[in-house]
Parts: sequence; structure tokens; C-alpha cells
Amino acid sequence: MGAPVRPDVTGVVVRDGVRVAWDLYERPGAPTVLLLPTWSIIHSRFWKLQIPFLARRYRVVVLDGRGCGRSDRPHDPAAYSPDEYAADAVAVLDATGTASAVAVGLSAGATWGVALATAAPERVDGFVAIAPSIPSLAGPLPDRGQSFTEPLATTEGWAKCNLPYWRQGPAAWRDFLDFFFAQVFSEPHSTKQIEDAVGWGLEADPEALGAATVGAGEHPVTPERCAQVACPVLVMHGDDDRNTSHEVGARLAELTGARFVTIGGGGHVPLSRDPVVVDRLIEEFVDSLTPPVRTTRRSTWTRAAVRRRRALYLSSPIGLGHARRDVAVARKLRRHHPDLEVDWLAQHPVTQVLADAGERVHPASRWLASESAHIEDESADHDLHAFQAVRRMDEILVHNFLVFDDVVRETPYDLVVADEAWDVDYFLHENPELKRYSYAWMTDFVGWLPMPWGGGAEAALTADYNAEMIEQRSRYRRLRDASVFVGNPGDVVDDAFGPGLPGIREWTERNFSFSGYVTGFEPPDEADRRAARESLGCRPDELLVLVTVGGSGVGEALLRRVLDAAPLARRRRPELRFVVVAGPRIDPAALPRHDGVDVLGYLPDLYRHLAACDLAVVQGGLTTCMELAAAQRPFLYVPLRDHFEQNLHVRHRLDRYAAGRCVPYEDACDPDLLAEEIVKAVGTEVRYRPVETDGAARAAALLADLF
Repeated sequence: MGAPVRPDVTGVVVRDGVRVAWDLYERPGAPTVLLLPTWSIIHSRFWKLQIPFLARRYRVVVLDGRGCGRSDRPHDPAAYSPDEYAADAVAVLDATGTASAVAVGLSAGATWGVALATAAPERVDGFVAIAPSIPSLAGPLPDRGQSFTEPLATTEGWAKCNLPYWRQGPAAWRDFLDFFFAQVFSEPHSTKQIEDAVGWGLEADPEALGAATVGAGEHPVTPERCAQVACPVLVMHGDDDRNTSHEVGARLAELTGARFVTIGGGGHVPLSRDPVVVDRLIEEFVDSLTPPVRTTRRSTWTRAAVRRRRALYLSSPIGLGHARRDVAVARKLRRHHPDLEVDWLAQHPVTQVLADAGERVHPASRWLASESAHIEDESADHDLHAFQAVRRMDEILVHNFLVFDDVVRETPYDLVVADEAWDVDYFLHENPELKRYSYAWMTDFVGWLPMPWGGGAEAALTADYNAEMIEQRSRYRRLRDASVFVGNPGDVVDDAFGPGLPGIREWTERNFSFSGYVTGFEPPDEADRRAARESLGCRPDELLVLVTVGGSGVGEALLRRVLDAAPLARRRRPELRFVVVAGPRIDPAALPRHDGVDVLGYLPDLYRHLAACDLAVVQGGLTTCMELAAAQRPFLYVPLRDHFEQNLHVRHRLDRYAAGRCVPYEDACDPDLLAEEIVKAVGTEVRYRPVETDGAARAAALLADLF
């Protein structure tokens, strides 16, 4: 899985024979943020939604606490007192050359933070305590207080948090993890957070965790010690925390003179469920401790009446189809407002399309983490579980949303257009107070759908994601000023979002406007086709087979299967000429060569060449398939296995247009069978349902009134 940032330095310190692993994200001259470990049930990956944002601003040090992760796991309770954790933190500060830092701790990590701030106050510039778990500050919650070390008569509820029960084996340990993290993440729709935490917990050592629990209990941090914390303190705590009483956070804030922020409706780990607000609170706190740099800064504020219209456009980087259609919409939008300035917050390969079109890419785009690289990491042999890939993209989405939020804080945009920018749409609904512009959402599919072989578990997950989206839209209908479906009502699948949820098509018709399909081009005529064939060196007597898999790198396996079949097809039809377009993220030199086959890299204006072919062999992406449908060209499409959008949404639309022939990847893996399909389909006359040509103008008209 592609992470937004990687540590610049990793290392290990050894104290009293215990190895403690650490990572350093270097940013010379910036304040240092020290991310402390928490209870040894999970390692430092729990900071994954904070590190990318903080590392862009500060120098960040993070460590795996003793008892978990890459650190040693002693079984002696004496190794786990708060002062041992504090001494580990000091040793890591020494090893990383850090004079002092702002310490941040979650749950038990707040206990370690108090120990550090009182044992080595000169090393702590400030302290952030998130959902502090300091038992001495409040009584236990209901259903708590059972013995941890003695066998219990029951294993129900919090009785699962019991060392003898853990020792009964993996099934008991997993039972505890499932229960515990369901309590930790009390917020609805927390399936991904629970899944992550249980997975990390399965890496833990129950004996080490038992020792850590006993050790911390034998050396409690007292209220008197909390009152000794002299540095500035920020405390945040959810008022639906079912693991540690909200009263603990309030009491710690009272003892330390801290600012106390309650996360209304929040559970025990707000940094995972509400990362945007937590990250911003940490940023605000760290910046409050840093003296401003005395420099001369110049800026211009323009009176509203004389400002030019400005739009920020976000185009999904997963494939190039979004970029082409978005450029077309932007051009039509400028016809409504000739003074319009458009900035694009975009990633490669979208930036290549924008450069070719002469569009302006916002400089903050360099900070965006690559969604395409993540998708490529998630794929293998023409298989991409698209729903799970998006779920596992959470740290990238949080990071990229905060880049976006920085951009719109700095520049007063009149309109933000988000073409399947999932990060922006989700986190704006989670943080609606951040909206300060007209906002339009565009998409060509609605509804997460389970693959039929995914079983009940996947069906439940997709239904939960759909339910959350429906709830967001119901509660904050005002947030989207326009919701544009790129297509027509009949293009929406006629399925349900899930048990007890509305039908996808009926809900979409109530909540979206329809632009018709946006091809992004005028259909080429015969002269255009001849010119495109000539540019590829294709003779009039040759049959051109164009092979392309879009703008990401996930289609390399399909290219190789077609290259295996090409010589067999040419033996049957020697007049076949294959042109394989690898795209911007696949190295053409890495693909095999055959007579009668040309392998190219990125090909601008690919739609012109698609319109000139006698057959196309493509992946199941909507844009390429619809471009071929609009050009009335025969094509074979091979959807990625486990890709719900290509197999369900796209196939539904193509069936509606009577366009293309679907070839399962298993059949494409047989060179003889694929060669037979190519020979049978090349040059056939097709009669697809016509694709509208005014989609870009219709979409622009829906956006034009938002300024």
C-alpha cells in the first residue's frame, strides 16, 4: 500500500536491554512533534492519519512503544511503568538529536506524556493529551473494575479484558480484540477503523500486553503528578468515550490549566474517526508555541466587486478519462464566464493531460499523495478489488483533503468542482463548517456494490458505506450546491444500496442533475480517422487493432496477454496491425516485441486513434469504452477482476448502449481464445445506441450559475 510519506531515518535505541524502534520525518528548522506510543495492543501505525499532515509542517519523531511493533516485548511488569516509557522517549529524543519537542499521546500515551513532562520538563515544549486514560483521575466506567489477573466466571463484555482469558488461545484473543475495538470506536460506520485496529492487535503479544497492563497499574500517575506538568497543554476527549471517562480529560485539563476540547459524539480514538479536526487542533497548538518569524510579507486583497471569477477543479487521477472530460467542461464553462480563472489541484497522470491542454496546475499539487500509485500497489494480474482499495486509501485521502483545505484557506475560490474527488466530498460532509465556496460534485457512478462472490461480509460493508453517504447527504443537503451525474437516469444501475436502503436509481434521480455523457470531444470524421491512422504508420490495406488500458499501471497484465495473442491472430489475418498504448505509467520498454506490433507510451488525443481503429482491445474503464461507443468502433473489453465499477456499473451502461463485447480475463489468458475473439471482431460493423455530444455543455450550464 502506498503511504503518503516515508520516514527519512529509522533507528533503534536500547535501554536496559530493551530495544525501542523509532522513525524520524526530518524537516530542518521546524518544531519537533513527538508522537508517543499508547497501550501495547497496537503499534505506531495508529498515527497514520496524522503523520503525513504533521510531517509536511514539522519535524516528526514517532516510536513503537516497548511491548509492540518493532520494539522488544519483555514479559516483566516492572519494564512497563510510566517512567520507563518516559525514559524511552528521552532516549529517542537523544538518538534523533532532538533538544525538545511537543509531545502528543493517545489514551495510555497521555500517561506516558505526563511522566515525560514531569521527569524531563526541559525536553517538552508542550503536551497534547487525546482521550487520556489516567485511572487515578476518575472512577471506573460501569461494567469495569473486574480483576485483570484472576480467572472470571464469565467472558461476557468487559470480562474479556482478562489475562487468564487471553491465555486460552488465539480464539479468545480475537474475541477480546473484536469486543474491545468495537467499544473503542463507538461512532457509527467505523468498520475500517475497527478492522485496522483488530489487525494490529493480532500482531500483539498477549503476554507482553498483560505485563504492560499490570506494570502500569503498579505505578499509577497521580493527580499530584499531573498538576506538576508545567508546559502548555491541550486536552481533547470524546463525550461518547466508552473506554475512558470524559471526566478524566476534564480533570486533567483542570489540573494542568489546559485548553479542553470536547469531541461531541466522539469515541475513544478521535484521531482515527475525526482526523481533520484533530490534525488541525494539533497544528494550532504547535504553532501557538512557536515565535513568529519576523519577515516582510506582501499580499494583495482585491475588493469583491472587481475580483475575477475563480474556480478550483479537482479531477480523479485514477485513469485519464476524468481529466479529458473535465477539461472539456472547463472550456465550456469559460464560455459562460469569459473572465473565469481555473486552477487545477491534480496528480500525475492528470497533470500530463492538463499540460497538453494548456491548463494551470496549482503549485500545491506537488504535495498530493499518489492515488494511482496506491491503486497499482493494490492490483495484481488484472485483479483490483476496487472497493477495498478505496477503503485502504484512507491515509492518502486524509492527507490530500488537508492539502486541498490549505489551498482553499489561502485563496478565495468562488467554486470548487470535484470530479470523483472522494476525499473532498467525504471530509467536507464530516466537517461542513470548512465549506466557504460553492461546491459541485461530479460522478459517473453511484453506489458501492459488492462483488457477487464477496459473500455476506462484503455486502454488509458496502451497505454500511452507502448508508453513511445517504445519511451525510440527508443531513447536509446544503453542502453540495450541485450534484452532477455524468450520464442519464437509465445509466444508473437498478440495484439497492443495501438491505433497508433505497434503490440506487430512484435515489440518484432525486439527488442529482444529469448532464448526459461527457465525451470531451467532437466525434472525428473520416478525414480525422485517416490522419490518425497515418500518424501511426498504418497502411490503408492494414486492419488496425488498438490496445490500451488507460492512464494507470494496473493494466499491464492485459497488455501482456494481448501481446501473447497478437502473433496467433496475425497468422490467421496477416493484414492485422497492432498498436499497443502503454500509457503514462507503464514502461513500453518492459513489454515484449513482435512483428506487426508497435508499442507506444503515452498518446495524446487517444480518442482520435480509437476512432480510427478497426478493433480496440481495452480494459473495462468507462471513458475509453464510451469513447469507442461514441465513435461506433468495434471493441473487446476485459474488466479487472473484483472491480465492482467495471464489472457492474460500466457493464450495465455498455449493455444499455449495446456497445462492445465483454471478455472475461480468464478467457483473455488463453492466447488462442483471445486471438480467435480478435479475428472474429476486427472490422465488424456495429450499431450502438448514439452517445450524446453536448454533455460538456450541459454540465457547464449546471455549474455556471454557482458563481
